[in-house]
Amino acid sequence: MRSPTRPRGRTADALLALALLGAVLVPTVWADLRSDGRAPVPGLGWALIVIACAALYWRRRHPTAVLATALVACLLYYPLTEPDGPIMIVFVVALYNAASLGRVRAAVTVAAIAMAVVVYGEAGSDVNHLEDAAVWLLAGWIVAVVAIGGVVHNRRAYLREADRRALAAERGREEEARRRATEERLRIARELHDVLGHNISLINVQATAALHAGDPHGNEAALEAIKRASKETLRELRTTLGVLRQVDEEAPTAPAPGVDRLGELARRTTAAGPAVRTETEGEPRPLPPETDLAVYRIVQEALTNVTRHSDAATATVRVRYTGTDVRVEIADDGHPNGDGDGDGSGSGLGGMRERAEALGGTFEAGPAEGGGYRVRATLPLDPGVRPEM
Repeated sequence: MRSPTRPRGRTADALLALALLGAVLVPTVWADLRSDGRAPVPGLGWALIVIACAALYWRRRHPTAVLATALVACLLYYPLTEPDGPIMIVFVVALYNAASLGRVRAAVTVAAIAMAVVVYGEAGSDVNHLEDAAVWLLAGWIVAVVAIGGVVHNRRAYLREADRRALAAERGREEEARRRATEERLRIARELHDVLGHNISLINVQATAALHAGDPHGNEAALEAIKRASKETLRELRTTLGVLRQVDEEAPTAPAPGVDRLGELARRTTAAGPAVRTETEGEPRPLPPETDLAVYRIVQEALTNVTRHSDAATATVRVRYTGTDVRVEIADDGHPNGDGDGDGSGSGLGGMRERAEALGGTFEAGPAEGGGYRVRATLPLDPGVRPEM
């Protein structure tokens, strides 16, 4: 069975007001019936009880006003009625309510006023209503009520802040996960673009040459180049898609290409059209895996653009090692035909720029001064540290 729902909000306030009204009225009525010749509770006394208890219905929205109402009701009730009733309970509840809702200063002020009135009334009366010890005991109870209310308020504020921080941390984790997922998708998209774009471009060039060539030996060479390019495409495609596998067995992967395979890349590109030569300056050294792959992909995409979108006859790939970075330059002697990345707006150049900047490097591409087209990229040996220009 489902447990009954706990009253909340205005319903809970109304029930509290009714409960306190009953708790005050019952003893007051009983004392009034057994007055032993004393005057009964006047009508004003009953009205003050009802007003003080009814005010608690607004205790959440106007805690200070409710506390002031309870204080005034008590200050009027006790001098005017005989026998006394437990209307003091309403004042204690209102005092705690104000402190627990953050009105600690108002609660302290009203408590001080109440104690001052009590002490003044006792000092100026011929009847000793409270013993000296009882006065101090009353003061202690009032201080305790305010202190407990303040502690409850601080506890609630702490829990709210903890919940807020937990929610903010959860949102931060979700945003970080989405950011990483987006970066991974972009990385995979760049890999697929570079792998497929380069090799399929070579296949397209060789297939076109085979279709228009009348020499059987030329057809055989073109078909052999197509075979090698398609094999390389499948191998690199398996490597790239291996990160997407969600099974326990290992994906059929191979080491990621790097600077050591630029010669092979140049030979494949030469077989498709422009003659490509490679040059190395400085002392070659092992590069971080991400930098090594980025150099290869940038050269690969630049040569793809030369093959597809330029009439170049030759291209030069130059790799220069310095103390802090590796610099790669791809220059050709052709002219962009306007169908690709020659204007700098294509996805190929954008992918190269993203690769370089993701590692803290720089990238530039454009027509060379002496003719042709040139692509330059500078990648730090320590990825993430921007190289000096």
